[in-house]
Amino acid sequence: MRDYSSFTFDHHDHYTDYLRHVDGLLRSLAAQGLHTTVALFDPEAYAEFCAESGLDPDTAEARTRFTAELAGSGAGLPYAGQPIDELVPLLVDEAVRQATWEYATMLLAEAGTCADCGEDIGHASFERAAAALRRLMEGAGPGRHHLVCSVPTRAEQLVAVLHAETGTDPEAAPRIDGRAGLDFVTVLAAGLALGGAGGLVLRTTSDNERDRVHGWRLDRGRLTVLTAAAVFNAYCTDVDTGEPVAPEPGVEYCPGYEVDGPGPHR
Repeated sequence: MRDYSSFTFDHHDHYTDYLRHVDGLLRSLAAQGLHTTVALFDPEAYAEFCAESGLDPDTAEARTRFTAELAGSGAGLPYAGQPIDELVPLLVDEAVRQATWEYATMLLAEAGTCADCGEDIGHASFERAAAALRRLMEGAGPGRHHLVCSVPTRAEQLVAVLHAETGTDPEAAPRIDGRAGLDFVTVLAAGLALGGAGGLVLRTTSDNERDRVHGWRLDRGRLTVLTAAAVFNAYCTDVDTGEPVAPEPGVEYCPGYEVDGPGPHR
């Protein structure tokens, strides 16, 4: 951004100086009682935005408009007084989450229709994924749940993480933070629609009990259970070297349970 003459930080300023000024601005706005949404500013995305919108990138007005577009896209976070060194990683995570959801949504839109029945594959996969999440929560029982779904695609590895909590009342819905449920279902649906490889892991923590880990794999558009041995091997193998690692104490490696509905029609 320092290549733009209208950007007030010159080549003698460091990124840490810039962040310090941003931190001061945010604190000043908060002191005035103003609500502020913060978004990650990507210079490359900014240049593309200006080119597509016919804007001069070397103007404060263009930067303001781009930032406003970011804040309205859902990729921003409300400023709550966080120190700047804590806020930046949160913004990076939020930008990755938003990009993951957008790409998974695009994959579902491009999945087309079933050659046999004419059903919209993306829509059907989303409904199956939503039903699978309900069954995952029902089978997990009471406790705090950590779910990870990973789907390799032609462009990137899609990863969705979901934290949920289920109480002892079987009629009560699980508590899920924000829009994490939508993100998780969308990524899982993309994996079902693509029909390729992928995996899902559920870890449940309950008071006075051992943590339980269950696993599933995506295979040809189906979410199939892993055996306890397969879950153990996945958790106790170094993903970089392939070497075995010691199992965690206090963790029970369990087989998956049936969560998927009828298979896809092609």
